Amino acid sequence: MAYFLSPLHSPLALLLFVVHLLVIARAITRPNRAPASRVAWVAVITFLPLLGVIAYLLLGETSIGRTRIKRLRETEARMPLPVDGGVAADVFAPRAKPVFDLAQSINGFKPVAGNRIVLLGDPAAPPDAPKLDSNAAIDALVADIEQARASVHIGFYIWLDDRNGARVADAVCAAAQRGVQCRVMVDALGSRAFAHGPRWKQLRDAGVRVHAMLDDVPRLGHLAVGRVDLRNHRKIAVIDNRIAYCGSQNCADPEFRVKPKFAPWIDLLLRCEGPVVRQAQYLFLSAWISETGEALEAMVTASPAPEQFEDGVIAQMFGTGPTARHNAMSDMFVAAMYAAREELLVTTPYFVPDEALLRALCAAPRRGVKTTIVFPARNDSMLVGNSCRSTWPDLLSSGVSVLEYPLGILHTKSMTIDGGIALVGSANMDRRSLELNYENNLLVADHAVVQAIRTRQLGYMSVSQPVDLDTVRAWPYRQRLLQNAIGMMAPLL
Repeated sequence: MAYFLSPLHSPLALLLFVVHLLVIARAITRPNRAPASRVAWVAVITFLPLLGVIAYLLLGETSIGRTRIKRLRETEARMPLPVDGGVAADVFAPRAKPVFDLAQSINGFKPVAGNRIVLLGDPAAPPDAPKLDSNAAIDALVADIEQARASVHIGFYIWLDDRNGARVADAVCAAAQRGVQCRVMVDALGSRAFAHGPRWKQLRDAGVRVHAMLDDVPRLGHLAVGRVDLRNHRKIAVIDNRIAYCGSQNCADPEFRVKPKFAPWIDLLLRCEGPVVRQAQYLFLSAWISETGEALEAMVTASPAPEQFEDGVIAQMFGTGPTARHNAMSDMFVAAMYAAREELLVTTPYFVPDEALLRALCAAPRRGVKTTIVFPARNDSMLVGNSCRSTWPDLLSSGVSVLEYPLGILHTKSMTIDGGIALVGSANMDRRSLELNYENNLLVADHAVVQAIRTRQLGYMSVSQPVDLDTVRAWPYRQRLLQNAIGMMAPLL
């Protein structure tokens, strides 16, 4: 605050003072910002004027730029919605229908029946060898790419040039060389090494159309303005407009060599056939078209339509991001939690909830719902790990069972409700997934599929360690001070 101590007739001091006030005013008046976030930013900017202003310019403006947003909205306005009909209201359990209705309000996709959905993994993999599931999921994806005849569309946040990453890249190259239209889209930050490496050139040379999304950030002159961590976090693969993949898994080995000391990464991936595939296709193409300008809108409803399976699964895809309404992902998590009547099982690697989500989770056991949440015992983000632990006293005192998974980063983002509804996908329960990133999740209502996901969750739980409220209350003062101080800054993370 040195410029406050300088005479305001000094031009530099006066300029800094005006800039400081303008940034505070922007932090207060920016739309779609929670009150807690406004307070946190004003506190940071006020007490750390220079650093606070710089931090706000880098992290406070949650925008990908007006031009990009305009382009994406125009693309979505041109694109036809998937045409497959919805599901009759009486098919749903009464508590499930409002959750599906809420999902429909995000993108306009209806819940659709007649899907075949399989949880991928190694059936023989014991709970203490979970990385076998990730490798088996890549095996399935590669096999489907090898059988592709018309198109392969793949989008990952992280794609590494390791064994699994190379296998998928080689399969896509081979598909392109036999005449299949192949498009690969990665996030420019999450896959920065891949997008500047030899595999990227290999894909392009094979005839694959490639794009690294969000390779720039909004700028004010030469100054970057906006969060560089606003990313395309989606994980989608669509093959022949007939098969789709959705889940938490990136295109990489579970050993995840960029952060090996936290490995393995434990993930969940679903293989989908049926009408819901067109919804996944829409989410991939809306981003692709807005970024590249390639006119592919008709592919969403192109013939032949995906096969419908008799007595198939009810499912619904939805995607959030910069053009979705504010708090859409948080609203979905909260609605799903309040739909629970008997049991709520949650896994998430990154837990920095907003107030509504934390209240919904704490309220569940008070309503008589057996509620369990599983976190990785070690987190690859010190800030997120400490912020997460700052919520444990509230969770535990409310009756939520908190477990720590010790065998790696439990990267699976999953929720099962009463053994009959599941919500899985790319979104974490942190502020970046809730408020910033492009995300895609899948909502499923089917006993067999949900039980398969629940069984996987129970496997995680069987090797996890419970957290005791007395132990948390006995944490050293310095540890609690650090965690709560970081937790106070949760709206900024």
